[in-house]
Amino acid sequence: MLQNTFCHIPGIGPATEKKLWEAGVTSWDQWQEPAPVRLPNSSRNEIISLLENSDEALDTDPSFFTERLASHEVWRIFPQYRHQTAYIDIETTGLAEDADLTTIALYDGAEVKYYVNGRNLDDFLNDIWNYKVLVSYNGKSFDIPFLERYFKITLDHAQIDLRYVLARLGFKGGLKGCEKMLGIDRGGLEGVDGYFAVLLWREYKSYNDESALETLLAYNIEDTVNLEQLMIEAYNRNISQTPFAKELKLPHALAPPLPFQADLTCVERIKRRYTL
Repeated sequence: MLQNTFCHIPGIGPATEKKLWEAGVTSWDQWQEPAPVRLPNSSRNEIISLLENSDEALDTDPSFFTERLASHEVWRIFPQYRHQTAYIDIETTGLAEDADLTTIALYDGAEVKYYVNGRNLDDFLNDIWNYKVLVSYNGKSFDIPFLERYFKITLDHAQIDLRYVLARLGFKGGLKGCEKMLGIDRGGLEGVDGYFAVLLWREYKSYNDESALETLLAYNIEDTVNLEQLMIEAYNRNISQTPFAKELKLPHALAPPLPFQADLTCVERIKRRYTL
């Protein structure tokens, strides 16, 4: 899809892009001079230069495109860089800037990795640089700034924040709300949310309760693994609105085996303790 994309060029939005496709300009190498449609805000030289730069960036620089695409249009880069993509989600002790980081889950489509405060958080710093694209839900506003602040680093990866991509498709209500609307079942983790994740960490730290930590990790990892399903669903729904739907649609991914399962006894105990 990326080589069929013209929306990263100033002056070309989805409506103009559609007109280009209808006029037979369906990929960068089919660009015509003069352009077959009116381009009021783009100069000829700028377009040609940007298309040349796009071709150069195609294999190595996803940020070239995400910096130029609207937040709800960055789904377009996904297939090109899928092999360099990490799905990521964090859990914390709260939303304030002085909140602590508790766990991180990372999934790259093949392997689940997880990091726990007090055990192996620093391993995240070794692993994250193996990827060029980060997929999250609300990560641009929360997860990524939190990680940058916590570790005192800059994560200069290209980002696909599904909050914006899904909202444009009509799916809102947070990650769990989007999952429900798209038929994703959380099983034993149904009803567990971000606030409950804080209580799970508190239970683990206060009582050295490994079942609470494992339930927290199960929740964190489920959030992360589900991002792949949401990413593919969002991509396919968007691609279905283009002339390339038949050849570029992606198959659904198989969920990986999960290293942890929610302890329902632990969940009920915490609900009673905090009268939830």
